Amino acid sequence: LILIYILREGITKINWHFLVNLPKPVGETGGGIANALVGSLLIVFFAALIAIPFGIMGGIYLSENKKSRLANCVRLSVDVLQGTPSIVVGIVIYFWIVKPLGSFSALSGSVALAVMMLPIVVRSTEETLKLLPSSLKEAGLALGLPYHKVILKIVLPCGFSGVLSGIILAVARIAGETAPLLFTAFGNPFFSANMVKPMQSLPLL
Repeated sequence: LILIYILREGITKINWHFLVNLPKPVGETGGGIANALVGSLLIVFFAALIAIPFGIMGGIYLSENKKSRLANCVRLSVDVLQGTPSIVVGIVIYFWIVKPLGSFSALSGSVALAVMMLPIVVRSTEETLKLLPSSLKEAGLALGLPYHKVILKIVLPCGFSGVLSGIILAVARIAGETAPLLFTAFGNPFFSANMVKPMQSLPLL
């Protein structure tokens, strides 16, 4: 019933004018979400650009080193990070990036969202690669392929669907986050595509 109500009331308000115009000042009717739409896309894109390579590398490391001390520490850290509230991540990035630089920026927002993406990508990659039979890797090594090529050309492509599912899940997780962006990207009533300046995003708007 709630979804039906939202669709019925909201679908009439979404039009081309709403998507390509800037918000109007408070009290005025009309306006749009163009700045927030572009801002959200940029912030999430750069967050994914930071988190996905590190997440996949972390997942590969954990799947290949199941019982080492460092792997256990990394696994524990990833689990703790996954349970960390988003506002805590925002505050930490505020003290690490925003305060030293002296200004809010979309880039700091992307870093905060990347930190939140990381555990999901790491765990999904690790669990997917663990499901693959070890004979795949052994066959590649038996043919004389270097270890890194076996991982990148055989193991990772075989687990691509599971890794991609984790990436989509991680992007979906961060796309609606507001709390970290309050401390980092801050928001901007004007149109801005500059990653080192404050930027608006859909959840903030």
